[in-house]
Amino acid sequence: MPSVERAALVTIERDGVERALARARAVAEECGVEIVDGDDADIAIVLGGDGTMLRALARFLGTGVPVIGVNYGRVGFLTAIGADDLETGVRRVFRGEYRTMQLATLEVRLDGERRAAVNDVVVAGGTPGRIIELGYSIGGEELGHQPCDGLICATPTGSTAYNLSNGGPVLVWGLEAMAITFIAPHALVIRPLVIPRGPDVTITNLTPNVETAVLVDGAAVGKLAHGEQTTVRVGDQHCVLATLPEVTFFTRYAATFGR
Repeated sequence: MPSVERAALVTIERDGVERALARARAVAEECGVEIVDGDDADIAIVLGGDGTMLRALARFLGTGVPVIGVNYGRVGFLTAIGADDLETGVRRVFRGEYRTMQLATLEVRLDGERRAAVNDVVVAGGTPGRIIELGYSIGGEELGHQPCDGLICATPTGSTAYNLSNGGPVLVWGLEAMAITFIAPHALVIRPLVIPRGPDVTITNLTPNVETAVLVDGAAVGKLAHGEQTTVRVGDQHCVLATLPEVTFFTRYAATFGR
């Protein structure tokens, strides 16, 4: 019996991916692996880029199903298999030649509800070019208020996305932490912070007569009126990322950012 008996396939609509899907199905048939749609899969194989990987990680959050990617995107930082190596890589996965790691998520509390973020939580203004003012505290300790375009709370997974493009730090996979980074802060001394598991980050909209948007993994989930708050912390749930043994965070980092 194969090490993997059931696999889910997650794809995007893009030129070449339909043929790749057929190739992956052919390898599954060759290896005696059943393709399933539900959460009873032993592993999920993603044919896509980082966006598709993030959606798959969110989809399988809480199920324990590991997610591994074949890169059909532009960067594919989260993927482990090159598009040209699809058959070889997927065969290795079906033989059980992969390792897994737990990726921290964020929990955001807003309007009495709790949501999980795989990538990031962003509080931003709704009018491009208009400054907002945000107050923030960590573990109940006030750190002041900041005129800016917004604030990013990023997981280690999301630290190489919007957070990085705004000058935030890269967090290595496996850290139980988040990065908080202001977007275009109107100050010379403001710097990103890395927050460990435990303390809450409370963000308050201090902008008179202006609502701010709250986005979870890029999707708007609510707004903050003047004086309203949202709270973000390192969450209790974990995504499960699978990679080939030789594909580590540092090999991906060097290949993507080390040029």
